[in-house]
Amino acid sequence: MNQEVLANATALPSVLILAAGRGERFRASGGDTHKLQAMLGDRTVLQTTIAAVQASGLPWHVEYGPHPGMGESIAAAVSATSRANGWLILPADLPLVQTRTLQTLAAQLGQLDADLLQVIQPFYHAQKGHPVAFTRAALRSLLALHGDQGASCVVKAAAQSQALKRWDCDDLGCVLDVDTVSALEQARQLLRQRLQDI
Repeated sequence: MNQEVLANATALPSVLILAAGRGERFRASGGDTHKLQAMLGDRTVLQTTIAAVQASGLPWHVEYGPHPGMGESIAAAVSATSRANGWLILPADLPLVQTRTLQTLAAQLGQLDADLLQVIQPFYHAQKGHPVAFTRAALRSLLALHGDQGASCVVKAAAQSQALKRWDCDDLGCVLDVDTVSALEQARQLLRQRLQDI
């Protein structure tokens, strides 16, 4: 990577795609494969998520693991992208998150003071969504994560210090995860609808 590209990459937040989960709920609901390998159109769920992130033009990293919990997965992904100017943390099982959602969150994060721990949480119809965006000041807190609660403790700390920003968006993809076979079918229907609207 040349210096110009490197400088540009470190000026932007990095999208962290968390793909280390075991997908047990999906199998329990009748799935015959790991949820990230299930087909969504002509791509797998994971390939669809990665394609949306790639189209955003933002730096990105996929964290495969294995890790004992989501906290460790996030910490490993942040460690691998420690020079980034903030992070957008995106579970890999949200394949229909829209590219413009990622770009808007990155732009909003860029307007915040990177030296202050601040968090942006997207909401869709009052439902908490992803990716959740963190300024660079969250580095130490994110690196210290462990267990299955993910980054919820960092979000709560931001809320307590009035550093949590709520963003109401119109992207169903930021809440539609494919944890079950029925959710996968809903995602397939939405994808077909989007393709018809193009």
